[in-house]
Amino acid sequence: MKKKIALFLGLLFAANISYADLKIGFVNIPAVLEKAPQAEKAKKRLEEKFSPRDKQLVAQGKEIQTMEEKLAKDAATMSESVKANLERDILNKKRDAKRSQQEFSEDFNASRNEELGKLQRRIVEAVRTIAKDDGYDLLLTDGVIYAKDQFDITAQVQTKLATMPE
Repeated sequence: MKKKIALFLGLLFAANISYADLKIGFVNIPAVLEKAPQAEKAKKRLEEKFSPRDKQLVAQGKEIQTMEEKLAKDAATMSESVKANLERDILNKKRDAKRSQQEFSEDFNASRNEELGKLQRRIVEAVRTIAKDDGYDLLLTDGVIYAKDQFDITAQVQTKLATMPE
């Protein structure tokens, strides 16, 4: 029994010595995403791609609103057939606008997720490069409640991202 305790204590002591050389770091991924130059470029690409469709959806909404105001204002003086046609047109335009909005949202989300995926791959590449170049044994990202500033390499990752080619 004494031999087992001595062996256990010896292993515990040896383990503590080997952990003394362990180099650990922490990366705040949301902060990197927020300040990465690639994120700004991706945002601009999305705006350029989806701005015309967004403007079209806004114009559709204004057209529907104008038609509804006309119906509310002139309903008393309209014939039943004209009124029914206008109501049907409004309903059709609302249905088309809703479908267009849904397609826009789906396309936008797919494109945003694709851009985010590219950026995340770039961040992982930068983090791995820093880890290898600086000899880190362990780099943590999510789930860290507290890390001393000496372990935070977020600024290094941001700098690395800024120097990486597109």
